[in-house]
Amino acid sequence: MAKKTAPTPAPAPEREPSPMEIEVKIHSIHTSGSTLANASVTLGGCFAVRGVKVMNSEKGAFVSMPGYRFSDGYKDVCFPCTPEFHKRFQQTVLTAYRQELTRLHEPQTYERPRQREKPAFEERAAPGPQEEVPPERPEEAPAGPEEEGHTLGGMAMQ
Repeated sequence: MAKKTAPTPAPAPEREPSPMEIEVKIHSIHTSGSTLANASVTLGGCFAVRGVKVMNSEKGAFVSMPGYRFSDGYKDVCFPCTPEFHKRFQQTVLTAYRQELTRLHEPQTYERPRQREKPAFEERAAPGPQEEVPPERPEEAPAGPEEEGHTLGGMAMQ
């Protein structure tokens, strides 16, 4: 009897990984000190990095990753693994920082709020005293003070 062999799968075509979306939110901008801004970064809509800082140095602005103090300095908690992604990450965060600076320095124009379609409170008719409707037939007229008693607010006084 002949031995059956399993077919070998065809090798998958090599594809370049799709570029990861990097979303940056600048939380605060500082005007003094070495920290220029605090930011948060979301990678691919799946992974969030908080505590990212834009720092100032003699060579210019750079991105500092969140870290902790170690015996001989600081260690990053997370970091880009490849030089290409490191460069892209830095550029994206610095671009967001510069855009935020530009937005803050632009003169802001304020539009007057549009008036409501419904009439405003002052334009509405205020409720006033209600007018008495004259009776149509004389026999339905309320009794006057000369008859059976006085009326006060529509009630007969005995």
